[in-house]
Parts: sequence; C-alpha cells; structure tokens
Amino acid sequence: MLCTNSQTAYSPTTCRVCRTLNVHSKSSLPFPGISNYRVLQTQFCTTKQMKTWKSMEVYNFFVCDWVKDIGIKTLPDKYASFLLEQNQLILLDTLDQEVTKFQECNALLDLNSLFTEAKIYHNKLVNIRKEMILLHERTTKLKKRALKLQQQKQKEALEKEHQREKELERERQLTAKPAKRK
Repeated sequence: MLCTNSQTAYSPTTCRVCRTLNVHSKSSLPFPGISNYRVLQTQFCTTKQMKTWKSMEVYNFFVCDWVKDIGIKTLPDKYASFLLEQNQLILLDTLDQEVTKFQECNALLDLNSLFTEAKIYHNKLVNIRKEMILLHERTTKLKKRALKLQQQKQKEALEKEHQREKELERERQLTAKPAKRK
C-alpha cells in the first residue's frame, strides 16, 4: 500500500491522500494514520461538497495505485430477483403503513364530525331541558292557582250551603205554627 506516483504524472505533494497519511515512505500504512484520517478528521459540509470530495478521493486512490482496476460487480439473476422481491415487499409494507395512516386520518375526520354532531345534539338537549324546566314551573304555578280556585269554590259552596240552611231555618221560624191547646 505505497503511493506509486512515480508511474503517473501526479506528484506526491499534490496527492491529498498521500499527503494526509504520509505514505511516501516505503513502510506500510499504520493503523493510527488511517484512523486519524477516516475517523478523527470530521468536518461539516453539504451533500454536494461531500460527493465532490468522495469522487476526488476515489480519483486519488486510483491515481496512487491503491485501486488497480475500477469495475462493476454484477449480481446473478437469482440474487437480483431476490433483492427486487425484497425491495417490493418493503415497498408494500410501507404502502400498507401509509394506507393505515390515511385511514386513521379519515377516522379522525369522522371523529371530528361526530363530535360536532354530538355538540349540536347536546345543545338541543340543553334547550329542551330549559323548556322542560319552564314548563314545570308553569305547571306548578297553575296547580297552585287551581288549588286556590278549588278551595275558593269549596268555600263559596260551603258559604252558599250555610246561607241556604240559614234561610231555611229562618223560613221555618217564620212559618206559622199552630198554637198548642191546653
């Protein structure tokens, strides 16, 4: 794993990987050098910057002869179909989850409409209760008034009966009585 920049027109001083890892010596790469380069040197950058840096890094690896050949690995058909099937299953599961979420949202909308309908019926019930209370108060007043009128009528009827008895008693007293002989 040594930089072989002598075979290319790429100089060791401009090779970013070689300069960072100090691999221009004939020794092998030390683990801490790779660890420091890959793990400890973190920077925040945008996705575009990262892609650009990665493509430059790959180019540097290739130019420094760390990578001998750039190739594409193809999968056999049965593995490709297996991966396709797995991806389709994942997609179907995701789609099922989305449908479930959509149904839950519709259920929430149905719940909202039920709550608004329940509010309307509650208001109607409150109004009916108020009317029933008013009707109860009116009937109570009417019952009291009817009782008073009944008592008054009974009193008047009693007075009339009493008056008639008095008149009858008076007429009896006024009627001529035969005198008793001794």
